[in-house]
Amino acid sequence: MVIKEEALNLLKEYNKEEFHILHGLTVAGCMRYFAEKLGYGEDAEFWETVGLLHDIDFEIYPEEHCIKAQEILKEKGFQEDFIHAVASHGYGLCCDIKPEHEMEKVLFAVDELTGLIGAAALMRPSKSVQDMELKSVKKKYKDKKFAAGCSREVIEQGAQMLGWELDKLITETLEAMKACEA
Repeated sequence: MVIKEEALNLLKEYNKEEFHILHGLTVAGCMRYFAEKLGYGEDAEFWETVGLLHDIDFEIYPEEHCIKAQEILKEKGFQEDFIHAVASHGYGLCCDIKPEHEMEKVLFAVDELTGLIGAAALMRPSKSVQDMELKSVKKKYKDKKFAAGCSREVIEQGAQMLGWELDKLITETLEAMKACEA
């Protein structure tokens, strides 16, 4: 298993923009939170590392996202289950690898949602999620022009994969982001 510092260095090898690195760290923190919350605490590092590296190829290869990630991770010696997990977040968008494990479904659901919540936080005077509530996120969520690059369809599909109501997904992801914001 790759330790977090090694994974972060690998992310930085392929991503130079601060936004992409921060997104990786945010998703990683959320994935750790969900691992512990959903009873997979013994696998929390695995979940976290998948979250950290899920967009490893996006900055350099946006047109081959999730395809190049598989090549990079295989070349770096990652196991097949890790590669499958990373690639599955692009299901139906840029690859045909379906999220199967609950962890993969969480990644699929929270990837887009963390972007939307993060954008909403930047609009707040505090620039933080700490004082944000569900109703604030839902207001931004309903405005299709706000964070237009964050697909509401993907977020809703992720909630359905998990068997959760949209409000539950938003609330839990908001709590996860609060827990890892620092």
